[in-house]
Amino acid sequence: MAEQKQAKTIRIKLVRSPIGYTESQKRTVIALGLSKLNQIVEKPDNPAVRGMINTVSHMLEISE
Repeated sequence: MAEQKQAKTIRIKLVRSPIGYTESQKRTVIALGLSKLNQIVEKPDNPAVRGMINTVSHMLEISE
C-alpha cells in the first residue's frame, strides 16, 4: 500500500475589514474565501495562497 502524504494547510482569519482598501485587495480577501470578520478558513500551503496572504497580510492572522 502506498502511503499518502498529509497536505499542509494554513488557517487564515480575517481580523480587519477590507473597507477602505483597494479593490484588488478586497477581491483577494474574497478569493481566499473570507467574507466576515473573525471568519477562519483553511487553505492548502502553496505558493499561490502564500502570495495572496502576503498581499493582504495587514488584514489577516495566520496559523499553521
